[in-house]
Amino acid sequence: MEPLLAAPPLPFRTLLYRYFFFAWLFRDAGVRDLLERAAALRHNRAAARWLPTYMRRWAVVGLAGWAIGSLVELALGAPVSLLFFLPSVLSVPINSVILVAWVGLRLPF
Repeated sequence: MEPLLAAPPLPFRTLLYRYFFFAWLFRDAGVRDLLERAAALRHNRAAARWLPTYMRRWAVVGLAGWAIGSLVELALGAPVSLLFFLPSVLSVPINSVILVAWVGLRLPF
């Protein structure tokens, strides 16, 4: 038997990007051909099942950043806590965008 060909491992930077950002899962539905557009929409609707996972990831980042930022601010009282509060604040609009995309792809039309 011949061994199966394995894909080469992805660089860590690419894996980290794919862990937090979901754009690589979706296809462009703005093509001119009606059949390609329908196929892309079907693919995007199927890929939307992963969006709650990305919402959970960003919620954990937001809560962890808030908790660590609070601890650093209590311990040091320095503006260093900004480095931890920033991901916490950014997780809110990112989760909002993910929620809107998930609801929009889940609604039948």
